[in-house]
Amino acid sequence: MAHVLPSPAFDEPRVVDPGLTKADRVFHHGARGVGMAVLALILAIGLFLGYQGLPTLHRYGLHFFTESRWLPERDIIGLAAVLVGTVEVAVIALAIGFPLALATALYISEYAPARIRAGLVALVDLMAAVPSIIYGLLGFAFLQPHAIYIARWLSQYFSWVPIFRVDTDPNAAAWAPSKYTASAFIAGIAVSLMVIPLACAIMRGVFAETPLGEREAASALGATRLGVIRTVVLPFGRRGIIGGTMLALGRALGETIAVLLIISPAFEIKFHVLTVGTMTTSALIAGRFGEATTSQLSALLAAGFVLFLMTLGVNTVAAVFVNRSRSGAGAEL
Repeated sequence: MAHVLPSPAFDEPRVVDPGLTKADRVFHHGARGVGMAVLALILAIGLFLGYQGLPTLHRYGLHFFTESRWLPERDIIGLAAVLVGTVEVAVIALAIGFPLALATALYISEYAPARIRAGLVALVDLMAAVPSIIYGLLGFAFLQPHAIYIARWLSQYFSWVPIFRVDTDPNAAAWAPSKYTASAFIAGIAVSLMVIPLACAIMRGVFAETPLGEREAASALGATRLGVIRTVVLPFGRRGIIGGTMLALGRALGETIAVLLIISPAFEIKFHVLTVGTMTTSALIAGRFGEATTSQLSALLAAGFVLFLMTLGVNTVAAVFVNRSRSGAGAEL
């Protein structure tokens, strides 16, 4: 009797597809629908701002980005000074907030006793829930009277750095406090209070996902707690640190009310952050929107479109870094 060889089709592994339960299918399609709705909303906002700002971009062209003055009554409109002020306030906020956020995240995840860790996490998260107008009032009424002395000290001893140079003599017996008020430096201090909880939450979450085996291996080799942080926690969370910082930068770029309450509007390109006067894109829109004519409204929406692209780009890059960090990709362990 001849032996019949089985068909090759019988040797292929079968794909087992148990399928999803009804509840899983509802959740799957619901989550996908919410995600698509968010993407559609972002796209709609971008298209709306771009369409409304198109007349301004068509009329002024590249001069809209190179002109520093904002004089709509004289048909002179530009974002150069506004963009510089936006970046200055955001960078100052990050320079102050980044080390505080990193230190807070490391303390909560590595040093804080277990009995108070949950309370510290709740306190930091509550900082993110405080309205920005409260931070603005805090910066205007409480921080500014004290920050002018810090600004004076910086101009006294670091005036050789161009950004700390002030157009007055800080060593004079009768120094001028008004030269140091309502500046990008003070606005950056207020904004830093708002970016700290966001950056801290991202960093803390990434540090908590550091592999336990790597921690124990470093401790078994004789590493101290600081050594474990330096050789294991920080390398693993490097992308999370970058991502959290960039997310904080996106928040700082778009902060409005706190900046508007503190700064003195000034449409000029200057890199002396301690002196009075600056302007940011979001503060410009909030301050001029109510009294804008049709053409001025188009200019403000064009400015909003530029800010939208800036924050969208920063947040997209930050999300990529955070997601790669949480997956462990690129971590040198």
